[in-house]
Amino acid sequence: MKKQRDPIKRKNVRKVVRSIFQEIILITLLILIIRAIFTFETYEPYDATKIEMADDEEDTGFIALSYFGVDRNETKTLISTERLQEHIDALSKSGYVTITQQDILDYYQEGKKLPKKSLFLMFEDGRRDTAIFAQNVTEEYNYISTIMTYANKFETQDSKFLMPDDLKDLEEGTFCELGTNGYRLEYINAYDRYEHYLGQLNTLEYAHVQPYLDRNYNHYLMDYIRDEYGISRESYEQMKMRIDYDYDEMERIYTTELGYLPQMYVLMHSNTGQFGENDRVSAVNQARIFDMFLMNFNREGYTLNTKESSIYDLTRLQPQAYWHTNHLLMRIWDDTKQEVAWVEGDLERKANWEELNGKAEFQDNAIFLTCEPEKVGTLRLKESKDYQDVIVNTQLTGNKLGVQSIYLRADENLETYLCVKIENNELIVLESIGTEKDGEKELFRENLDEITQVEEVSIEEDNKAALIAAKELEVQYASNVESGKDAAVELSNLNDMKAATVEEGAEKYVAPINLNDEGNSSLHINLKEDKLTVTIDEYVAVEDLEVGLVETGYVYIQSGWGGEAYSQRNLSDDVYDGVFEDFEVTENTGAEEEVVLYDNKMHGFDKFCWQVENGWEGLLNWFIETF
Repeated sequence: MKKQRDPIKRKNVRKVVRSIFQEIILITLLILIIRAIFTFETYEPYDATKIEMADDEEDTGFIALSYFGVDRNETKTLISTERLQEHIDALSKSGYVTITQQDILDYYQEGKKLPKKSLFLMFEDGRRDTAIFAQNVTEEYNYISTIMTYANKFETQDSKFLMPDDLKDLEEGTFCELGTNGYRLEYINAYDRYEHYLGQLNTLEYAHVQPYLDRNYNHYLMDYIRDEYGISRESYEQMKMRIDYDYDEMERIYTTELGYLPQMYVLMHSNTGQFGENDRVSAVNQARIFDMFLMNFNREGYTLNTKESSIYDLTRLQPQAYWHTNHLLMRIWDDTKQEVAWVEGDLERKANWEELNGKAEFQDNAIFLTCEPEKVGTLRLKESKDYQDVIVNTQLTGNKLGVQSIYLRADENLETYLCVKIENNELIVLESIGTEKDGEKELFRENLDEITQVEEVSIEEDNKAALIAAKELEVQYASNVESGKDAAVELSNLNDMKAATVEEGAEKYVAPINLNDEGNSSLHINLKEDKLTVTIDEYVAVEDLEVGLVETGYVYIQSGWGGEAYSQRNLSDDVYDGVFEDFEVTENTGAEEEVVLYDNKMHGFDKFCWQVENGWEGLLNWFIETF
């Protein structure tokens, strides 16, 4: 007779195993926290006798990078610790050393020479997680940074943000200097995309209605406060009093809590050619900035500052969370024209390709192909000259706004080819036959949302949702009980309001594509003789499409800029990272098991280690979020 297992014993074993895992995770977290709180190193300024300094003939100035924030894992705006480490590592290998606020002052006021590759590093918004996750990285590379805060966060005691005692500890650690983003982060003169007037929004209110905003709003210090018709609700004196209040409160709080007002300011968010959208508003800001601060970062979008720049009109580049390392390096290279240490990754995997344009990094099962500004990045698969009937599978995870292309049966000059690409969230099939006078011909085009049957929303439905979001703010932030009740009734009526659907004949709402909208499409290409079938996420986009090009040729992959971008933060970026994961090419003979011609997937022990590492990260993230 088979012996039965003791269920109580089995349960106890599970408890022991679970406890061991919890102990391991707790110890790991404790180590991370200890390393974040306690600094065991001291920042060492650059040694001018050991690095290349700028000379009198060439003003290389300095570059400025400013991150929104850092978290353990990437979000829409916060860069992951791992990605930040990759960025800083590449900057260090490119020869960049960090400079301090005093170095900048001496550069402009005393004519002091700076290292030929000088970096001023900043972290904005004063988030607590930024300090925790960025500190170890900056210490490792002996990089000093400036962390900015909003003064009103000290009084609201928001636990997500650094408090005065935290900032004092960071200063004592020597790897951090302090700056300020001002008194508050708020928005005025806000309208949603249907021109519904929203007025003034704090950060929580902004986040609530953000899905329905375009660019029609302003930062708190940038303009007069206006009504729904765009007419100023303030006199000049009232506007000046409002803006002066923010500067006065900022100075009072910092002086009380820290003992001094930081000498470096970042005006949110100018980029106007002056210090506000309105001339008179700009003049008020300018007077206070010149009086209270020694330097001001007034612009965003470019890295390079030179002696020709004003110390009160400095520029910074805000690297985005989704930027792969070569993307950052490409932007720096384009601004400075100085050599950088491009990241190549796994050289053994990269050896299968010819890098014709742009820069490619091979990491695990992914190819990150970064284009030059307003150009394309191109790789040609070696040994693919005679490929004809093939099946291609890959996962395209570059952002929606941009171009990720696969060329088949192509010649050496990319004049003859079949091209399957995803461009700005559209699937496009192109053909170019050298003998044709018209050159490239479009064979197919369709929006991915149509192909994958994403639920359609009408303009009426989206407009209703925008009205509801705005009314929810009125209910939540009502100034008194009576107005709150009235708003609640109106909200109930809005919820009951009928909005026609697309199926009922209403016009479909098509959202603009944001710079940071993530893409993730499984692409399957089946090319045999004169027929092409393309499948996206298991949806057949086009089947047995007739093609004229039947000769053999190379396989290429390409990434490209997607054109002028829409962005609520009004950013601009003409560099793009195409991401090709699990790229595989097989023969297409109809055999049960086709011959693999090229494979960039993970296999064997490498795959096992990769899965274990990802599994551990997932477990650790789950534990942090849960407990």
